[in-house]
Amino acid sequence: MVQLSCAIYLQDILEVRMIKLEETRIERMNEMPQINEILPNELQQLVKEDKNVVIVDVREDDEVAQGMIKDAKHIPLHKIPHSINNLDKDKHYVLVCRSGGRSMKAATFMDEHGFKVSNMTGGMLNWDDEIVL
Repeated sequence: MVQLSCAIYLQDILEVRMIKLEETRIERMNEMPQINEILPNELQQLVKEDKNVVIVDVREDDEVAQGMIKDAKHIPLHKIPHSINNLDKDKHYVLVCRSGGRSMKAATFMDEHGFKVSNMTGGMLNWDDEIVL
């Protein structure tokens, strides 16, 4: 009987701790910056309408050599922290990579440093407009 009571008590403690961990995880997710996502066709239109938009391609040199969006600025992901001092905080930066993951990291970093940013959903895999070599 004592062992059963101890087991139930430990199970209750474990359940409470699991609930608290889940609540903490949800709170942290809510604290994370929400980065605006933009579809490739929306970016194509935005570039035509807003001269304040700067596309930043964060892919590596060998990836960019295969083609990048016309007029995009190439700053590899690992150089973003060292490059932000040379960027204008009055501009709207749209970050692009191959599939959207690295550009989201760059967008989050830049957002945390006070830049207006968006991430292009799906990256270059979803881009169907002109590219330059």
